[in-house]
Amino acid sequence: MTHAPRTGIWLIGARGSVATTTMVGCAALVAGLHPPTGMATETPELADAGLPPLASLVFGGHDTTDCPLPKRAEQLTTAGVLPYGLAQAVTRELEAADREIRPGGPAPGDTRTDEQLISAFTHDLTDFRRRIGLDRVVVVNVASTEPASGGVGLPPSTLYAAAALRAGCPYINFTPSTGLRHPALAAPLAASRLPHAGRDGKTGQTLLRAVLAPMFRQRALTVRAWSGSNLLGGGDGAALADPAAAAAKNAGKERVLTDTLGPGVEGEVHIDDVPAMGEWKTAWDHIAFDGFLGTRMILQTLWQGCDSALAAPLVLDLARLAARAHEKGLTGPLEDLAFYFKDPEGTPPASLADQYARLLSFGRSLGDRPGTGATGAGDARTGDRGAGDTGTADAGAGDASTAGPGTADAGTGDPSTGDARTAGPGTADAGTGTADAGTGTAR
Repeated sequence: MTHAPRTGIWLIGARGSVATTTMVGCAALVAGLHPPTGMATETPELADAGLPPLASLVFGGHDTTDCPLPKRAEQLTTAGVLPYGLAQAVTRELEAADREIRPGGPAPGDTRTDEQLISAFTHDLTDFRRRIGLDRVVVVNVASTEPASGGVGLPPSTLYAAAALRAGCPYINFTPSTGLRHPALAAPLAASRLPHAGRDGKTGQTLLRAVLAPMFRQRALTVRAWSGSNLLGGGDGAALADPAAAAAKNAGKERVLTDTLGPGVEGEVHIDDVPAMGEWKTAWDHIAFDGFLGTRMILQTLWQGCDSALAAPLVLDLARLAARAHEKGLTGPLEDLAFYFKDPEGTPPASLADQYARLLSFGRSLGDRPGTGATGAGDARTGDRGAGDTGTADAGAGDASTAGPGTADAGTGDPSTGDARTAGPGTADAGTGTADAGTGTAR
């Protein structure tokens, strides 16, 4: 008897605002309590992409905090993020997800090496997939932006990304943190032949920029300066009070202007932490431009929104698209998902309209008959750009793939049964035998 396919969604920062809203939202949609507002994957244009149903998603993750998900959902209800009564209506689903969250790190005082942390994280992923009988697991980083790494070790986001590669999991980086883009992961990433996408979800100010900047270019209006300000609270506000973390965030915001209007546009974005704003943010842009005969004009925009409610539907979209890409045998960077990111992989178009067209074309290729997606439509990427090879690193449950900085050993199976998994030549490292690993901060 065959089981209905199920897909795991492993959230880094699993007790944070974005992750909690994502899990509450998915449960609410499955129960028919709310419509799928904000989810492009639930529109008619992507109905035939063959994406995993929302009811088939199983959640788990890593986090350094220990606040139970039902309690976190209550806090978001008080903050006005979740509708009153919804958290109570999906308590059973939140409790089930809470049981699948593992300690992350590195925690303060943690003496484990990078390799030990990666092995522990890998074990958590492979155990989750094997124990529940999942067809695949997609890792999504929704943790708060990490500060610039000044030490000798790898940043937390890269440790998690390395574990995803080693466990054979597609990876999505919804944050501006380093993740897969660390030089130490270049070779393991290429060898993994896994689909991946990032970086930094596009939810508000940059979303508007991706619409407005092409408008100015298409109407041949000269933009002289484009300045902005972001006021936000919550975990992101605190994290982005660090100038180095804010610089990483702003780099993505500026990319759309440079890619669309070219270099030389004056102005920058300032980010201010305002704890009193809680889960809400305000983004203001001031655009100075020249019209016919040099007439000087100004456009100002004001965006006030709830970042968690804006991000959660995108997380569900991305996880389902990455899972389907993996099922189809696609490998490498998924440039056609640039629609969702400030700083996307490769060199996709900067215009939101063009990115949306690419997304729809990608969706059509995903809906093709099995085995054709990797070479169809010219959008889907394969590991060998000149070949139709659609092999993946994760052919089935419980089989970990080689990844990690300069190492060929793999994650572990269940140490209680002595069932170690190895996916690379050389050693069969059984890892640390513990589910206690470290993590970045919850968003």
